[in-house]
Amino acid sequence: MAPPMENRVHQSMPALKVVHLTSVHSAMDPRIFKKECRSLARAGFDVTIVGPHPEDTVEEQVRILSVKKHRSRVARMTRTVWSVFQAARQLDADVYHFHDPELIPAALLLRGIGKNVVYDVHEDYPKDILFKAYLPRWSRPLVSRIAEHIEKAACRHFSALVSVTPFIAERLKAANSRTAIVYNYPYPEELIGKAPTRWKDRGVSATYVGTITPQRGIVEIVRAMELLPSSLDAVLEIAGDSMPEQIKRFEGWSRVRFHGPLNQTDTYGLLRGARVGLLCEHPIPTFVESMPVKLFEYMGAGLPVIVSDFPLWRALLDGLDCAIFVDPLSVREVARAMDYLLTHDQEAERMGRRGQAAVIERWNWNTELPKLVDLYTELVSARCAG
Repeated sequence: MAPPMENRVHQSMPALKVVHLTSVHSAMDPRIFKKECRSLARAGFDVTIVGPHPEDTVEEQVRILSVKKHRSRVARMTRTVWSVFQAARQLDADVYHFHDPELIPAALLLRGIGKNVVYDVHEDYPKDILFKAYLPRWSRPLVSRIAEHIEKAACRHFSALVSVTPFIAERLKAANSRTAIVYNYPYPEELIGKAPTRWKDRGVSATYVGTITPQRGIVEIVRAMELLPSSLDAVLEIAGDSMPEQIKRFEGWSRVRFHGPLNQTDTYGLLRGARVGLLCEHPIPTFVESMPVKLFEYMGAGLPVIVSDFPLWRALLDGLDCAIFVDPLSVREVARAMDYLLTHDQEAERMGRRGQAAVIERWNWNTELPKLVDLYTELVSARCAG
């Protein structure tokens, strides 16, 4: 495995001062802290995160300035955002990099005083609004259109944009040509652990980790457990936020181990102990065009994957022979794929190894860090030249 890129770039990098801003995510969010900020600090940058955290501290060379995340959505979008802006302004950084659309007003204020500001677009937010349960169904299309208009108008003023998928980048490039795609790939060395897990030491289990909603296929994967033969002593390991009570009434729930929310270390440990990774998201626009990090985490942990049969995912995994594609709305198809992988050990292990090799070679964070380093350097150099 090649050494992390952060260890190979820091000698030539100036000590630029970079501040990451969030009002929604934890300051310890895996993309914000573990990937972007921690690796930037190791590469020689002076890095600070302003965001929700219990206290001010320093973690792995990254300074964290805590702000209170209010429970009320209105209070968070006003008082929390203002607190983030006030803290950010006092830091006088070379580059400000923000992660939430509700911080757009604060980001525009920073641009107004001449700062380099980068907007990291984690998701296709206008499309996400179409599925927000807290909004009346009739209002969602209108709110989505308004949000898209505001986002595009604001993006014209930012120094640069960072996107996690080509589809989001393409949508925003018309507003800002300086748009970089920085995929949310994992660190393979953390997924594999100190030593690869032997297949025979893994449990006879499939796993799902992440957000738990009907649109992400939780109903289908739990009900699929009902169709597995009773002679197959299989378990479904789930880690995520709260589980809807109606899911627990399905017969398949008796074969589920629900772990609740886990930190990244424990999540990766769970993956290394399973034999199948499940990604059966429903065919809605925000998912069909996404590249979810859990796909690469499953593969990096050596799991064969059962995934929704989306054109993007088929094209991405074409030729690797590490996945079974299913109709995510078909409980029977999901069950059939699980049954096959849990009863064909040699083939499942080979599929898992092929997927893991792809993550080690190309779909990992070490390939993405240089994009961020180059972007920051170009922004500061252009400002100095101007």
